[in-house]
Amino acid sequence: MTTKAMFQKSEINEKNPVFSSIRSIIETAFYGNNVQEIKDLTKAYQLAKESAGTIETDLPISHAKELGLPSDAKVLVFNDGEIVGRTASARRIIEKPNVDCATYEKILREAVYQSRNRKLYSGKVIVGLDKEFSTQSHLLIPEGFENNLYSYLLNFQLATAAEKERYQQSTAFSEGDLYLFCDPEWTNADYPDGLVLLDPLHNAAAVLGLRYFGELKKATLTLAWAMANRHGFVACHGGMKQYRLEGTAYTMAVFGLSGSGKSTITLAKHSEKMPVTILHDDAFVISRLAGSATALEPAYFDKTQDYPADDPAIDFFLTCQNVGVTLDPDGKKVLVTSDIRNGNGRTIKSRFVTPNRTDHLKEKVDAVFWLMKDDSLPPVLRINDPILSAVFGLTLATKRSSAENIRETQLDQLVIEPFANPFRAYPLQEDYQAFRDLFSNQRTQCYVLNTGHFNGEKVTPETTLTSIEKIVHQTTQFELFGPLSEISYLPIAGFSLPLEEKQYIDLVKQRLAVRLRFIEEQEGYDHLPAEAGECLKMLLEKWQQGFS
Repeated sequence: MTTKAMFQKSEINEKNPVFSSIRSIIETAFYGNNVQEIKDLTKAYQLAKESAGTIETDLPISHAKELGLPSDAKVLVFNDGEIVGRTASARRIIEKPNVDCATYEKILREAVYQSRNRKLYSGKVIVGLDKEFSTQSHLLIPEGFENNLYSYLLNFQLATAAEKERYQQSTAFSEGDLYLFCDPEWTNADYPDGLVLLDPLHNAAAVLGLRYFGELKKATLTLAWAMANRHGFVACHGGMKQYRLEGTAYTMAVFGLSGSGKSTITLAKHSEKMPVTILHDDAFVISRLAGSATALEPAYFDKTQDYPADDPAIDFFLTCQNVGVTLDPDGKKVLVTSDIRNGNGRTIKSRFVTPNRTDHLKEKVDAVFWLMKDDSLPPVLRINDPILSAVFGLTLATKRSSAENIRETQLDQLVIEPFANPFRAYPLQEDYQAFRDLFSNQRTQCYVLNTGHFNGEKVTPETTLTSIEKIVHQTTQFELFGPLSEISYLPIAGFSLPLEEKQYIDLVKQRLAVRLRFIEEQEGYDHLPAEAGECLKMLLEKWQQGFS
C-alpha cells in the first residue's frame, strides 16, 4: 500500500502519481538481495580504490576529514575506453512524441533481470542544498563500477544523518525521490550508442551501456531540473556568483555549454577590492517567486585541461576520469592534466577549492550573461528588451566541445542550444516563459558575451572578465548596435565594429535569420509563443532597413 511515509517529506500527487511502469521497474531493483547499500564515503573510497583498473595516485586529498574520507585518502583515477563524453543520441524521454513507453518498459525489465546474478551497489545523495529546494536521489550500479559510485557520492551531497535532518526541514514537494539504475555493460544491437532512458514526470532514469560518469551526473540533474520546473523554479545549467561591493551586492548568472567559459567566469578570482561569493559553476535553480537561487551540488565536475600541473586547484581534486598519469622526479604518481591521452579529461573538485562558496543566495539576480561563440557578435552586447533577452537565450548559438561524444567534424559547427541546456525534459516554451518572467518581472538585466572570435581575433578570458568587472562597477559606456535600439555593444580596443563592411552586415543578417528559422521550426511539443518569432522578425527588418 502506498503511504506518504514511504516518501519521507514528499506527498502523493493525485494529478501526477508518483508511480509509473518505468519508475516501478527501476525502484524495485533497489530492493533485491544482490544489492548492498553504501552509506559512507570511507566505504565507497575503499571499494573504488580496490576496483580493477583504478589508479591510486600519490596526490593527497585536502580536507579529507571534513569530507568524511580517510585521512590518508588519495586522488583516484579511473579511465574509460573509447567514449569519454556525453552521448546525446542515447537519450530517450518518456512523454515526448514518438517515444513508445511500452517498448522501453520491455527493454528496461530485461536489463534489470540480466543484472540479477551480479552484485549491485546503491547509494543515496541529496540534490539541492537549501531548504528552499532539496530532493533525494538513489543510484544503483553494478560491481566493477565502484569508481562511478564513489564519484557520484562525492559530486552530490551524501545523505548523512545531519544532511537528512536538514532535508526533512526543507520544502515538501508532491514528488517521490529520484531513482537511477545504471548498467554500463548492457548491450543491445538496436542501441549501439547505449540508452539513457528518462521518466522525468516520475523521477526515474536508467543509464545503460554507457560508462562515462557525466551521464549519471546529467541524468540526475535532468530529473532534478524537471522537478524544480514543476514547482516554480527556473532550471539553470550555468554558473552564478555574487560580487560583494561596498554597501551592496551584484549577483550574476552565466549560461553556456562546456568549453564556452562558464566555469572560468564563475570561478575566476578577482582583486581584494572585488570579493566574490560562488554559488556553483554548473547547476542551480532560481525561485520564480523570490528570485533567490540554490545550488544543486556541493562539488565541481571540471575539465582537467583547465588546470596546469602546478595549479593550486589540483590540491582539491577528489577523483579524475579519462586523464593521463605519470611519475614525477621522485617516482610519485601524478596527473597529466592536459588532454593528451584523450579529450575531455575530467575531475571532481571539492567545494573547498572556493573558500567563498555558498549554497544559497537570497538576493535577486541582477544580470544574466548568455555565453556564445558566434563570430557575428562583438565581445559584449547589452539587450534592452525583456522579450529579446529571453529570445537570445532561446537561440543561444555556440560550438560543440569535447565534452560530447560526437564526430570530430561537428566540433567547429555553430549550433543553437536553447538556454545552454541540452538536458531539458519538458516543453521548451516553459523555459522561455521562465526566463522571460525573470527579465520582465524581476527586471534582471541581460548581456551576451561572445567568448569565441570576432573580426578574426580571439576574445580572451581576460577581455571577458575585465568587461564584466566594468559592468559590475557601472563604468561602461555602451553604444547602439547599428540601427537596433534594443541592442547596444561595449567598445573594446582591438574589436572595432565593422558596420561599413557589407560582408559583416550580411553576416549579422544571416545569423538573425538562423535564429528566426530555429524558432519557427519549433512545433508541437516544443512550440513557442508567437511573440518570440515576431520579436526577431522586427529586429531583422530594422537591420535590413538600416543599411538599405
